[in-house]
Amino acid sequence: GFGAAKHLVDQNFDVTLLDASKNAGGLSQGFRVNKYPMEAGMKGMWYQYHNIFSLVEELQIRPNPFTEWTESNFYLPDGLLTEGPVFQKQPRLPTMLGQAMYTFPLFKTSNAGPFDMKAVTQAVNRLQGKEEEAEDEAVSTSSQVNLFDLTSMMSLLPAMLAFDSDEETYEMYDEMSARELFRRSGVTKPLYESFLKPLLLVGLFAPPSELSAASVLETLYFYAAAHQFDFDMCWCNGTVKETLFDPLCEYIDGKGGKILGGKAVVDVNIRDSEVTSVTAKDLDTGDLINYDADAVVFAVGINAMQKIVTASKSLSKLEEFTKIMNLSSIDCVCARIWLKDRLPVPKPANVLGNFEKECGATFFHLNDLHHEFAPKGTGSVFQCDFYHANAIVPLSDEEIRDKCLRNMKMCLGDDRISVENVEHFEVIRAVKAVTHFSVGSHKNRPEQKTSCRNLFISGDWVKNLDHGSKGLSQERAYISGLVAANMICDVLGQGEPAKIIDTEEDEAHIALGKWIAKQSKETGLADVLPSNPVELFNRW
Repeated sequence: GFGAAKHLVDQNFDVTLLDASKNAGGLSQGFRVNKYPMEAGMKGMWYQYHNIFSLVEELQIRPNPFTEWTESNFYLPDGLLTEGPVFQKQPRLPTMLGQAMYTFPLFKTSNAGPFDMKAVTQAVNRLQGKEEEAEDEAVSTSSQVNLFDLTSMMSLLPAMLAFDSDEETYEMYDEMSARELFRRSGVTKPLYESFLKPLLLVGLFAPPSELSAASVLETLYFYAAAHQFDFDMCWCNGTVKETLFDPLCEYIDGKGGKILGGKAVVDVNIRDSEVTSVTAKDLDTGDLINYDADAVVFAVGINAMQKIVTASKSLSKLEEFTKIMNLSSIDCVCARIWLKDRLPVPKPANVLGNFEKECGATFFHLNDLHHEFAPKGTGSVFQCDFYHANAIVPLSDEEIRDKCLRNMKMCLGDDRISVENVEHFEVIRAVKAVTHFSVGSHKNRPEQKTSCRNLFISGDWVKNLDHGSKGLSQERAYISGLVAANMICDVLGQGEPAKIIDTEEDEAHIALGKWIAKQSKETGLADVLPSNPVELFNRW
């Protein structure tokens, strides 16, 4: 929404941005309790976020609001599983090869040789999800995966090349769960349980059994598989609100745009398939206010859009909006904890796998990310985020704090991570706040253009956005706002279109693979080829 507003004020439109929250900005809103800053979750800025990085340069935000590219750790309850490197520090190799070369050695794998008969038997058992019996109870390892498990990840490549070759194929994958995709492709159960499932719980905020296989494939491709550097990320060196949104709001305000918080949209008035005005409720007074409009962009999440459709007599008659009622959203919980002591933390960003049932978790050491907490003598400040947090939302603030401390202590092994050492903490419950890319959801997701000539939708959840950014993505949301602004310029015949930077093009071997997959589909060859034989016995 802010992306659309920014471009439209640049094109001399009279822009009004309405937000139900008094502190406009959706999940990017933040606040301070005395000296303690808080925000709704950490938001990584990935290597392919070219348009957001370009916006920062255009606004001349100084000092640079971003950290350096950061490394990360991936923990299981019994120890460290792997590390996430900065790929730009390594020589660039063809995609897939580079990721394998630089990450496989970082996994804490077992030492079984891949070619002895015992290893082969174990590989078949792992495909089938059978538990292995320990020969010596005195021998134990924190490793959950071996080399065979890691290489089974490459079995996803054929699906990744073919899933979006045409609309029919995409819909087929959308109706399949990611869990079923992994099983059919040949991913082993240990890799799924120990790595892929936790990774998706923090990447798409839901377990693979609830995620569209198509959405998972396009997300994995965008964030990790298309190019070696794609998985690199940085962070804001303060809250997103203070480092990015405040300068952007000041820019919009300086150009004559109006940002009005505490105004909840309840209806749009439509005449002859065109919106003529928007009705909003002033949450302070309860008054209904009409805002005349030549064009409207809905830049809200699924839950907010559903509330508007429910309240609106006009939108509830339009099919593209009633279909939105079939979509779902995800609960998140965020906690920030200030400790009295400064602790040594190996990596600033950390993923927790299987610490919570059907719930993703991360923690961040903000002293290594935010300038405010960097000075010596400042106690450690941790941000702990939970995704698909249905079971955590009902807990008290103190129970959530204790859960965060317990998880971090298991990872870091420092006794100073204790309630007694907590100086302050804050908790945010973001209920139904994030897009759920659920199985079969694509058919109900809206496109940006609607049946009203001057009414548009933006957000990471719109479909058929002609851009390489996918999944839960600040970049995708921002771009969709620019595209909506371009549509308004076109409809109203005023202004120039915003320049949008696409993702890096496919590497040659990937482009060839996609071409072969597409030709196989168009010629009917894909329909007569035998199914993946691994599927016959990969029964986990």
